[in-house]
Amino acid sequence: MSDTTGQAQLSPWWRHATILVMIAGFSVLSLVTVLTYTNAPPIPGSVTDATGATLFDRQAILKGQEVFLKYGLMEHGTLWGHGAYLGPDYTAEYLHRLAEICGDAEARVALKQNRYDPSSDTLAFTACEATSLRAQRGEWAEYFRGTTPAPGLPAAYIRDSAELENLVAYFAWATWATVANRPGKDYSYTNNWPYEPLVGNRPTSSTYLWSAMSLITLLGGIGAILFCFGKFDYLGWGGDGTPAHYHDAAISGWRLTPSQWGTGKYFVVVAALFLLQGLAGGALAHYRVEPGSFYGLDLAALLPYNLLRTWHLQLAIFWIATAWVAGGLFLAPLVGRHEPKGQRLGANVLFVALVVVVLGSLLGEALGINGRLGELWFWLGHQGSEYLDLGRLWQMLLAAGLVLWLVLMFRALRPAMKAAGRSELASLFLYSAAAIPIFYLPALFYGPHTNFAVIDNWRFWIIHLWVEGFFELFATVLVATMFHQMGLVSVTTATRVVYLDAILYLGAGIVGTGHHWYFTGQGTLNMGLASAFSAMEVVPLTLLTLDAWDFVKIKDRPCAECGSSFAGGQMWAIYFLMAVGFWNFVGAGVFGFLINLPIVSYFEVGTLLTSNHGHSAMFGVFGMLALAVLVFCLRAMQTDAVWQRTVKHVRIGFWGLNAGLALMVVSDLFPGGVLQLWDSLSNGYWHARRLGYLMGGTFHLLEWVRIVADSVFLLFGVVPILMAALVSFTRRDAPRVEPGVSAS
Repeated sequence: MSDTTGQAQLSPWWRHATILVMIAGFSVLSLVTVLTYTNAPPIPGSVTDATGATLFDRQAILKGQEVFLKYGLMEHGTLWGHGAYLGPDYTAEYLHRLAEICGDAEARVALKQNRYDPSSDTLAFTACEATSLRAQRGEWAEYFRGTTPAPGLPAAYIRDSAELENLVAYFAWATWATVANRPGKDYSYTNNWPYEPLVGNRPTSSTYLWSAMSLITLLGGIGAILFCFGKFDYLGWGGDGTPAHYHDAAISGWRLTPSQWGTGKYFVVVAALFLLQGLAGGALAHYRVEPGSFYGLDLAALLPYNLLRTWHLQLAIFWIATAWVAGGLFLAPLVGRHEPKGQRLGANVLFVALVVVVLGSLLGEALGINGRLGELWFWLGHQGSEYLDLGRLWQMLLAAGLVLWLVLMFRALRPAMKAAGRSELASLFLYSAAAIPIFYLPALFYGPHTNFAVIDNWRFWIIHLWVEGFFELFATVLVATMFHQMGLVSVTTATRVVYLDAILYLGAGIVGTGHHWYFTGQGTLNMGLASAFSAMEVVPLTLLTLDAWDFVKIKDRPCAECGSSFAGGQMWAIYFLMAVGFWNFVGAGVFGFLINLPIVSYFEVGTLLTSNHGHSAMFGVFGMLALAVLVFCLRAMQTDAVWQRTVKHVRIGFWGLNAGLALMVVSDLFPGGVLQLWDSLSNGYWHARRLGYLMGGTFHLLEWVRIVADSVFLLFGVVPILMAALVSFTRRDAPRVEPGVSAS
């Protein structure tokens, strides 16, 4: 069959398969999430010593969690392996000190016994656990408010004695969950994490078993998909090779609409936020070589590590998401061949709303961690959950802004959704955009008193599903739409690629979300499912090497009508997309697979190997894609003559960013992560996370060497991109729609 454009019509089974994959995946993930509520370590009503005297109660634990979240301690150290990397893992450090204080082997063995009584809702500590609690109250009080400041934090950071006492109670409870066996099991609530031989915390049998089994699913998945790509040669961006006119087919003759023209200011903000994020990252890296100063300046008194890291992560999300929002606003009228009335006003309102959320949340986070917001800290300040640090009010405003964006997208895409031959791709554009506000909603499903195991479950619904799942899907739709609008691929090929990527990414990625929960209070069911499915996430990433080659071929493919190649025009947007393919395979595929194996994750979670994956996947994939969208739109706003003034900055920025990121990985993040992993294996996880290890030996030297990579990234990558955005904004000269004239 064929549609009215003469192109082959795509089988409806592509759509059906995508829907079935999502139903199956979310059914399993929902089951795992429901089980989290029953598998989470219980928070006892009271904790007593060997004589029955109360040491602390549930309220103290919950108030201690409030302190942990309010002061942004997850952006300083980690809890159950998740968080930031300058401070210690609070549970691993508490556990090691507990083992030292308990001393003899018999007392340490006793820690494995679960003394929680559900009938009385009481947890009985052994004598040495009670002794450790009293001792560690003083030690942690000295750490957070002593004469020597904690690394990267201001002096006397937490002053209130009651808050400190509650915080230690929280650490004690969270540490108990890492060592006490689950009822009827021979492993703890965190599957014996962290590695601490002194108390018998070693990898469980399931950790070894599912690591091995996941390799089978990986090899089987790669074999199956390579067979399909070999048999069906029309899969991928190359499509069926149908001749077409490859000269900006839809863009040629198009006059930019008022709303498209107005996206220019979005991209200036994108570049400015990118610069701020890069500067924050450079300062964070320096904290790991000189935690007490910044070339003699007491940086912690002005911009403490936990605030800078919060801003570093939030700014990354903000500038990448803003680029995609602007890209959607720019492409929607082009796809729909229509500028709805009031679209420019809506885009301007959305712009103001985004600026308010960005500035308000960043200021609120600074005030919140310094105790300036009182009881409003959770709503206006720092929520305390890594990546979801912004206060709940700012989250709600962000969600509302995304809904407004979706409305604007729908208004512009509606004509194309009704047009024969264009409806399916336009509909996919809208549906993938709708998934972004919808799957941000789990960020609202918990509060400051929710069990941390449940908080971490919903947190990774956002981090993994929102960012690595539906952002990835929206990214594919953006690329497919851009390629189709440029005339590089047919609508059938573009639509087929979207469905194929949705099946592959979501088929593995939805259930694969659970690889973040191996050691955060989940059972072994999650470990088995997540390890197998997260291994299969490498399968679509392997295909990105084919994508990169497809990009090269279609970029150089001659026009069937005039014989000219596509060289020029949107060349640099395609180069950034090629970089996306490379870093997706390396960062998400190779480095992601390495740390997703349960046995590797057990020893390395919260080390530099996690940061290695984060940088090469988060920026290498989503950042590069955002910049591809930025370059595509900047180019469309300029004529050939004026573009020559901008493209030189884009060229330098492209090579500077890729070289800088590669140097980060090669000179520090990967080798440093391997060294830290080795130390964890040799001396225990607590040792690899202590400041003494970070500040010594080859590991510390590599952190110093990284200054070269950071300098290249900032000076030859970020700054030229900012220059390109500014030059483009001030020199835009593409043809525009006159007032009262239809865009089409």
